[in-house]
Amino acid sequence: MTNLIPIFPLPLVAFPEEQLNLHIFEPRYKQLINECNEQQKPFGIIPVINKNLSECGTLMEISEVSKVYPDGKMDIKTKGIQLFKALNIIEEIPEKLYSAAIVTYPENHREGIPSLMSALVKNMRKLHQLISTHKKYDKPDDQLCSYNIAHHVGLSIEDEYCLLEYTHEIHRQEFLRRHLNETIKVLEKMDALKKRIQLNGHFKNIGGYPLR
Repeated sequence: MTNLIPIFPLPLVAFPEEQLNLHIFEPRYKQLINECNEQQKPFGIIPVINKNLSECGTLMEISEVSKVYPDGKMDIKTKGIQLFKALNIIEEIPEKLYSAAIVTYPENHREGIPSLMSALVKNMRKLHQLISTHKKYDKPDDQLCSYNIAHHVGLSIEDEYCLLEYTHEIHRQEFLRRHLNETIKVLEKMDALKKRIQLNGHFKNIGGYPLR
């Protein structure tokens, strides 16, 4: 199935299920959001990476217009619905300031491996402990999926986009597994180095090494 949707290019990756707050200030996007809100229709966020428009994006719905400023700027809350692939970008639309895209919706397999997801969440918590941070979710850990934790494991925007392109949850889980394992190893080495540096200059309670 193909569809024509208004698009909002942004230098970020939005995922299905993600709750994303946006401040709208450009005239073209004020028009886009006003129309989508009035007509109760979604729009697409397409990542801009290294000044290039990506091919895949996420269909978003407006869940709330939180505030409208006197000059028409807005604070809105949105939610990711589903993955799409842009087939053609239509830069100019009659009487519209914004652009649109003809998109298709690839089949997105959302079933993953529960035990692997549990291990991913555990490693994410370990990562957060190593960097002294904490992330609280509005649902239990056993209900989380790869999309829920993707922004909280230290991925670059390029890696986040790679994750977005995967259409199988198992592949997304495996991508995160490798990333978390490598990142935790690096941080543990840094933590050990930090401890060695902190010990430098202190009296050390160690035994002598026998020559024979």
